[in-house]
Amino acid sequence: MKRPPATAGMRHVALFVERYEESLHFYRELMGMTLEWQPDDDNSYLCSGNDNLALHRYRGGPRDPASQRLDHIGFVIDNIDDVDAWYAFLNAAGVKTKSTPRTHRDGARSFYCADPDGNTVQIIYHPPISGLRFVRD
Repeated sequence: MKRPPATAGMRHVALFVERYEESLHFYRELMGMTLEWQPDDDNSYLCSGNDNLALHRYRGGPRDPASQRLDHIGFVIDNIDDVDAWYAFLNAAGVKTKSTPRTHRDGARSFYCADPDGNTVQIIYHPPISGLRFVRD
């Protein structure tokens, strides 16, 4: 069977978060995402123009942080110099960083931080896709 045409990319992530309000603040106020839809007090859908992040309030028992199956999510930025600006901004906002900015052998530059629920977030300049804008045929 022939594979259908290429997808438009992976631009939707859904997270269960225990610290719902703090996570909503992180993604809206610090990462600059817009609240697209909030059907109730336990679910929010955010967008930064070409993606969608769903935050769902986790109401189960305590979770072991080591049990997270998601490795990380990434925010692509358009300018390599902005990686360091984001690092300084998030540090000043009290966000826990997991690494300092570094340039990779492929020309990408990035660092990792944690959202309020402990999910790893990468801020990355990635030459093949930074600066590109989604355009549907």
